[in-house]
Amino acid sequence: MLKDLFKTKPKYITVKPERELQAGVDSAVEKKEIPDGLWVKCTRCAQITYHKDLDKNFKVCPKCSFHFRISAKERLKLLVDDGGFEETETDLKTVNFLNFPEYDSKLKKSQKATNLTEAAITGKAIMNGIPVVLAIIDFNFVGGSMGSVVGEKITRAIELAIAAKLPFIAVSGGGGGARMHEGIISLMQMAKTSQALNKLSEAGCLYISVLTDPTMGGIFASFASLGDIVIAEPDALIGFAGPRVIQQTIRQTLPPGFQTSQFLLEHGIIDLIVDRKDLKTTLTQLVKFHTTEVK
Repeated sequence: MLKDLFKTKPKYITVKPERELQAGVDSAVEKKEIPDGLWVKCTRCAQITYHKDLDKNFKVCPKCSFHFRISAKERLKLLVDDGGFEETETDLKTVNFLNFPEYDSKLKKSQKATNLTEAAITGKAIMNGIPVVLAIIDFNFVGGSMGSVVGEKITRAIELAIAAKLPFIAVSGGGGGARMHEGIISLMQMAKTSQALNKLSEAGCLYISVLTDPTMGGIFASFASLGDIVIAEPDALIGFAGPRVIQQTIRQTLPPGFQTSQFLLEHGIIDLIVDRKDLKTTLTQLVKFHTTEVK
């Protein structure tokens, strides 16, 4: 009929694969979606990288070398020889002794997300065959903030290094201030860890501090900034208060790159900037150079 001449005709012919025709399955039903998490977009250069390729590159962007944040357990795999870590103080658990509202739920949420009991992992480690005492702070656990258990674990790790006469290495893989949930007890961890490091120095043991993004607040204002050697990853945010807080307080425009590891290196606050892929090698070389007992 005449009206059929004006009907919209399909532009393409859909041909089902033979296997679908045989099974009688509609292709629309069999439509597949790409699973989430297969690709990662760099926050700096917007490069999209397959997540397995990013893992192989130590979670560093292959295009612009942006260092993504990684967990404490990922740090262990990066720094410690296979089977070379003996965790200590696993029985220490945080108690909400002030009955601070929602603190218990916040702790449980972080424990579930990180599979850690607290923000710090400590223990004896073997790095390229060299024994050390290692402490790592995980930013994913309540922002890596320092409560009574974190401070106690760091202090006991330092005391272990003194007793065993081993180098002490702390990796501040994140870091916030003292936890308001624990009041003055949390603030006292800054003084306690600093005094423990003073005893470590008197015992003649080496202390290397590694600062990663971000290392801020009470973590930086205590043990993280007191290393005999202070190393940082590229572009890590390092300082006490954040840039916005400082700018609003002093009412001045801050210089470009303020509080980045490159800025701190230029101004003598840190000693080295080391790419993540070179960190384990650099740490073991420094330990060999500064420790006469290590061959």
